[in-house]
Amino acid sequence: MANTAQAKKRVRQTATRRERNFGLRSKLRTAIKGVRKAVAAGDKNVAEVVFRKAVSVIDSVASKGIIHKNKASRHKSRLSGAVKAMG
Repeated sequence: MANTAQAKKRVRQTATRRERNFGLRSKLRTAIKGVRKAVAAGDKNVAEVVFRKAVSVIDSVASKGIIHKNKASRHKSRLSGAVKAMG
């Protein structure tokens, strides 16, 4: 248990950040799943629209440090490839 005022504050900060990060990570996963569902459904127009929104979410999460920039790039690359492969 935290004894000093500084340690108590750090516990509060950590809890706040954890909640924020959890929400952003959930938003990221939802965006990725949306693109994958659109690709699976076979509708290229919908997939492209959802992909653009997903890229925005991925970049936002990466800029906040929730995921590494290389992981963000990997997600975007794989999703882009899936959308382009729909032909």
